[in-house]
Amino acid sequence: MALYDRILVPTDGSPEGDRAVEHALQLATIHGASVHTLYVINVSSYAGLPMESSWEGVDELLRSDAESAVEEVRSIAADYDVPVETAIVEGSPSREIIDYAEGEGCDVIVMGTHGRGGIDRLLLGSVAEKVVRGSSVPVLTVRLGETGGSEAADAAGTTGAAESPETTDADANSADGPSGSEASGSG
Repeated sequence: MALYDRILVPTDGSPEGDRAVEHALQLATIHGASVHTLYVINVSSYAGLPMESSWEGVDELLRSDAESAVEEVRSIAADYDVPVETAIVEGSPSREIIDYAEGEGCDVIVMGTHGRGGIDRLLLGSVAEKVVRGSSVPVLTVRLGETGGSEAADAAGTTGAAESPETTDADANSADGPSGSEASGSG
């Protein structure tokens, strides 16, 4: 019996985010699972635009970025022979990630975190942290943007301290509630 049948990997289309995608695909390979990838168009990104801006042009640009991001996941998944289902939604990233995972019956969410701390975290908030705090689905976070360690160690889930994936079950975290405002993307 496989522990995971459906794995959700939210993507923001960043090259750093490919690390979380690779981790999700490796996990899917081990468990014989399918992968769902989700791109959330952060509607709050419209807020700072002047009214005379072409909303239609902005929407087309954001949708084009979203399509590119989910196609990149599909392309990476082809190397793993893992089935991938893609979705693009609009809304608050953390809320949409949680709603999708719970609504689609996903067994785990694998997502990147930029590992921000201090004032950056306070001012920007963290999508990953909000998902961890609010999700009834277990969340595995993968620290992004750091190098070192080996590919074999990554596949085994044991890497150097700077790279070790942090596995967090949202139910085990404190219920302090969401903090700060959300940044777009996956971490």
